[in-house]
Amino acid sequence: MHKMPPLPGAELVQTPLQLYRYLFRCCKQLPTGSIRQHYKHAIRQNFKVHADEDNPERIQQIIKRAIEDADWVLSKYKNLKQ
Repeated sequence: MHKMPPLPGAELVQTPLQLYRYLFRCCKQLPTGSIRQHYKHAIRQNFKVHADEDNPERIQQIIKRAIEDADWVLSKYKNLKQ
């Protein structure tokens, strides 16, 4: 079964900068300011950690995993609200 991505446009994310912007848009879906700040900080930290990655295959793996993780986080908080 194919799960829907957390936000429209996930399939268009090809570069680290597009991923960064996409993940920040995902943060707008989170319920509270403190949770949003937590994940924004985590996004920034991960971006810095992987900033020197130059292997295109590895970059695509990181992008795919980050989108999957964002989907998991958003579904977790969506389920808490219901």
